[in-house]
Amino acid sequence: MNLLIITQKADKNDPILGFFHRWIEEFSKQFENVIVICLYRGECSFPANVKVLSLGKEKGESKFKYIANFYRYTWGERKNYDKVFVHMNQVYVILGALLWKSLGKKITLWYTHRMVGTSLRIATALSDTIFTASKESFRLESEKVMVMGHGIDTDIFSPLGAQQAHDPYTILSVSRISSTKNQLVMAEAFAILKQRGFKGKLVFVGSPITASDEAYQKKVIEYIEKEGLKNEISFEGSSKPHLVINAYRNADLFINLSTTGSVDKAVLEAMACGLQIVTSNEAFKDIVPEKNYCSLQPSEIAEKILALSNEKADSALRQHVVEKNNIKNLIPAVSALIKK
Repeated sequence: MNLLIITQKADKNDPILGFFHRWIEEFSKQFENVIVICLYRGECSFPANVKVLSLGKEKGESKFKYIANFYRYTWGERKNYDKVFVHMNQVYVILGALLWKSLGKKITLWYTHRMVGTSLRIATALSDTIFTASKESFRLESEKVMVMGHGIDTDIFSPLGAQQAHDPYTILSVSRISSTKNQLVMAEAFAILKQRGFKGKLVFVGSPITASDEAYQKKVIEYIEKEGLKNEISFEGSSKPHLVINAYRNADLFINLSTTGSVDKAVLEAMACGLQIVTSNEAFKDIVPEKNYCSLQPSEIAEKILALSNEKADSALRQHVVEKNNIKNLIPAVSALIKK
């Protein structure tokens, strides 16, 4: 059986979507042939049974050309795929549904975001099966929805030897710089920690994407400078997927104050690397112990960090990822449901 995958990027070095390169590799083990249609093609190294077709963003093509290429590929390759798997962008379901349904191709969608709009409602109606990471990651009621967990490569995201505290103690955040990620609240919590004599540093890995993100980062930097925290808090920018592992391994505690309500992949990666976790994300309320869960109050966050800084990492956090969010379990399970 052959699979068509539609995704935004096929690029192993992309700081946000680079992880999906590994997903495609795993899908290639489950299907005879895999065709990937992507909006943007970067550096790829896939097995011989994977064919990548780009809509042309890396070449500066127009949106009209994107759509023309989409139909050229989906029609031209129609005899070379049996099932369709659309990753995250529900618009592709809407664009391709008429063709795929006329050809009898099963349509599946992977979607993990709290946002619910008209396009998602239409795509839900048109899809045969919808996969998501957690019940909080898909906010529409539908019998088509299958909760699957995330796909973390726990062989790569793993502790490096015995876990020992770094000097200085390092708190890490890996995410887009955005008001929805609350880096300012993290800085405020760190200021309280410093007032209480805490010796350590806070590292932000990630970049702003939109103009409002840029303005928010400027606001955070202004606060850091006002509080005299420039030597303790740093912005490292985005990092390639294979390099961000070093950031996890060089940290002691991971902080995530996302308000998206979805299971954040970065938190799972940190758990897999053996870090202590502090998160306010409601999706983790039933996953992590109470000591790891917090509100958005800087004083409470500081108290949680102080308490955890004196504890060793909880191996149960890594074990949860290994059992519930392992790529080696996820992709075979998703593939089996696609093939039905």
